[in-house]
Amino acid sequence: MRPLDAELLVSDELYRRVVVERLLLARESVLIATANVKAMLVEVDGRFRPVADVFARLTKRGVSVRVLHAELPSRPFRAAFDRHEKLIRTGGAGGARMELKLCPRVHFKAVLVDGAWLYLGSANLTGAGLGAKHAHARNFELGLVTEDFDTIDRVSALFEAVWGGSECGSCRLFAQCPDPIGRGPSVKAGRRARAPTGIVLGRARRLGRP
Repeated sequence: MRPLDAELLVSDELYRRVVVERLLLARESVLIATANVKAMLVEVDGRFRPVADVFARLTKRGVSVRVLHAELPSRPFRAAFDRHEKLIRTGGAGGARMELKLCPRVHFKAVLVDGAWLYLGSANLTGAGLGAKHAHARNFELGLVTEDFDTIDRVSALFEAVWGGSECGSCRLFAQCPDPIGRGPSVKAGRRARAPTGIVLGRARRLGRP
């Protein structure tokens, strides 16, 4: 065990420190791992906007945004996401894209900004988690923020392994996965599963609706 230089954040501190002070000011990249994705609101230029709009603004100025999530995003999030179809398809400045992938086993919550600043904690990408909800209406959450290189490298490695599908081959939930990212040991090339809702997720594609 080695010492870790980190700061503990509690409840409404998460929105200010993670979203306002870091996410909105990202210059190159944002990686987010979350179990749930909802249309949490973020204050931008004096107005509260869905987080998908924030992602689009980041992408337009050249920030790559990737979200790894475990469950189907909420309908309000999908509606906001769909409004940026052109940006999702063609990318923003420098080809930066806004991408989402689904893996039902993702349960770690992390926000990595510009590969140099990391949040790890309990809060999901929801209003009651990382969002701007009133202090008396949000979840009780805890998290650590750090610039520790070793911790960032290990979290990045896990994110990339899941994102790239390298974990799919040994996953015991592969047969039940609604939209595998990679190939399982008994799945033929080109064969893909679909969510029971008919909504196709995974890879880097637009979230369609039935």
